[in-house]
Amino acid sequence: MCGRYALALRPSQVRAYLEEENMPVYEAPDDEDEQAPRQSYNFAPGYHGLVYRASVPDWGSGPVQHKSQHQNGDEEQIAADPEPELEGSQEVRYRLQTMKWGLIPFWTKLNPDYGSMLKTINCRDDSLAENRGMWNTMKQRKRCIVVAQGFYEWLKKGKEKVPHFVKRRDGRLMCMAGLWDCVVYEGEEEKHYTYTIITTSSNKQLSFLHDRMPVILDNGSDALQTWLDPKRSTWSKDLQALLRPFEGELDVYPVLKDVGKVGNNSPDFIVPVTSNKNKSNIANFFAKGTAKDSKSQSSKTSPVAISTKEDASTTVKHDPTEDQKTVDRDGMNNNAPIPVKKEQSSQGIKRELEEGNDAEEPSKKIAKPPSSLSKPTSTKPARKTRSATSNNSGSPTKSTGKEKGSQKITNFFKK
Repeated sequence: MCGRYALALRPSQVRAYLEEENMPVYEAPDDEDEQAPRQSYNFAPGYHGLVYRASVPDWGSGPVQHKSQHQNGDEEQIAADPEPELEGSQEVRYRLQTMKWGLIPFWTKLNPDYGSMLKTINCRDDSLAENRGMWNTMKQRKRCIVVAQGFYEWLKKGKEKVPHFVKRRDGRLMCMAGLWDCVVYEGEEEKHYTYTIITTSSNKQLSFLHDRMPVILDNGSDALQTWLDPKRSTWSKDLQALLRPFEGELDVYPVLKDVGKVGNNSPDFIVPVTSNKNKSNIANFFAKGTAKDSKSQSSKTSPVAISTKEDASTTVKHDPTEDQKTVDRDGMNNNAPIPVKKEQSSQGIKRELEEGNDAEEPSKKIAKPPSSLSKPTSTKPARKTRSATSNNSGSPTKSTGKEKGSQKITNFFKK
């Protein structure tokens, strides 16, 4: 599936890349605007990312819509006051828009909790085959492209999970097929735009990693234009046929495990662990020893050398605003570690996290020097301790006439 991806580019950079790929952008967020998307090498559910779509109203393409209540409690938009469809000669405009990852349907009345939102970060392609279900309106009228530099997937090795980064081999941006929606909660006026990423069966390159992968459409291709075409406001076999495994070449390689923690961010996350460009590669550690003298000499006059040293000391940065914990959760469609908000953490999860923190933090106790064991003490300690390897000071005092420490350690276990 797709539970984490990378997009550390500004909107202006993404816009320039897309326009070079025959994907015109009529409107995009400003880089410094309050509505600007998040830039992160560790993009997690709930973040605000960049979505590329046709400039259509909030109800999507096609006629004006209104809500209709279903017997099962769900609501669906149905046509009312139809507008004239776009003529073939009329130009279709496309935009880049900031949206939140984790689709919230338009009929939602209250802001859902974080756990509910996690269930809609992905949408299976086979769930779109029939004209029913929660995706029915979105797949017909609200299709989009989710822009990324690549995505992460975790390979299970027993109890261990090894993160891998997947990107296009040609270095181009990755255009993942998605759906979007707009919702206004009860008692509010603010519009909330959200999206999901569509997944399909993995291709041969990724089958060892996971049985699912995002639907990737070639940049500027006819397939991509068909997917975004606002004149197609009903689902068809042609649209369903676009949802297939990627046929192009991909690069797949293991990366730093620090990417598993939500809030961590580093450009090293998209660099192979074995690469000499990765500061965490142990081979670089030994290489530094041979070039130490030359580097120290150049650092006196070269500002570049100084900046490289500073970068190496701050490889991974953590966003202090990210207060949620990250835990491994079995039974999810993707293997990515799951972020859990504090108020939603169960007692079991909390205990697991506390035990994990204890394992990560080494003990700060300082051992006493051996010489202190042989020094006589004038006063008895309040509580005597016994050593597992020495009886010099830990043995109890007995009136046997023997000197302290003369007892055998086996006598200790006979008591």
